[in-house]
Amino acid sequence: MSKSCKGLAMELVKCLSESDCVKVEKRSVRECAGEKSPCIPSACVGLRETYFNCKRGQVDMRARIRGNKGY
Repeated sequence: MSKSCKGLAMELVKCLSESDCVKVEKRSVRECAGEKSPCIPSACVGLRETYFNCKRGQVDMRARIRGNKGY
């Protein structure tokens, strides 16, 4: 279960590394992921929300019994 969000994390890093926040503004992926900047594409914002829900599901006891949904 600890690696169930790994695929989402890799896709999020790939999406953010191709965004203007990293390429044009020369900021790290971590900095771009932590804020709501207009230069981040909506696809990356959706991946960030999905990743957050996946990680939150690992802490939630009801989800831990049933396992994370999807992905």
